[in-house]
Amino acid sequence: MKLVIDIGNTRVKAAVFKGDTLFDLVIFEKKKIISEVKKILKKEGFSTGIMSSVASISEKKLKKLQGLLEFQLVSSSTRVPFINLYKSPNTLGVDRIALVVNAVKRYPNRNVLILDAGTCITFDFVNSKSEYFGGAISPGIEMRFKALNKFTSKLPLLEKEFVKDFIGQTTKESINSGVVNGVIKEIDGVIKEYKEKFGHLTVVLTGGDTNFLAKQLKSSIFANQNFLLQGLNEILIFNEDK
Repeated sequence: MKLVIDIGNTRVKAAVFKGDTLFDLVIFEKKKIISEVKKILKKEGFSTGIMSSVASISEKKLKKLQGLLEFQLVSSSTRVPFINLYKSPNTLGVDRIALVVNAVKRYPNRNVLILDAGTCITFDFVNSKSEYFGGAISPGIEMRFKALNKFTSKLPLLEKEFVKDFIGQTTKESINSGVVNGVIKEIDGVIKEYKEKFGHLTVVLTGGDTNFLAKQLKSSIFANQNFLLQGLNEILIFNEDK
């Protein structure tokens, strides 16, 4: 068995894989990473692991984790099964690298646009020749609500809700309509642009807001909340085979 760890901006996801099958998934706060990983590793049969982090993690914790299991750390220099045409490859997020790897694995010979809707919304495009071009980074839903609250004196901090009418008749409804409808229109608009430029397009939606957004988008998509974890596992498999 293999342990796959994704350290995000707000929480950690730890997944147990056997081959390319995900057997178990645990989600917890970053401060609990050592104790939670120890709990998982009490199960027998772990051979190796892989870890990616878009958030800072101390050298002390990193050493402790490496002492528990030999983890491969994903970086811009990690061997991957796609051609990276990004103009600043050293700045490409490890989360985006894993998403593209999984897209190439699961949708070979296709143009794929991966949308990761979490703290940020990232758009990543890889073509049918496994050439990665880049994409876009935009504020996520929660970040937009927080920005409205922080940079104004009177607007309240809200949590996302499904929009009943695009015309908000209260301040709460207006904020929710502006944020949620804004994100939906943005995503649908970006998908449309890619389709106009590249023709046939496979679209994958992943991230924490997957379930909230999936049914509200006009575009046809594949929704998979574990797409990044699967991508990390595919990186591990790809490098083990070399």
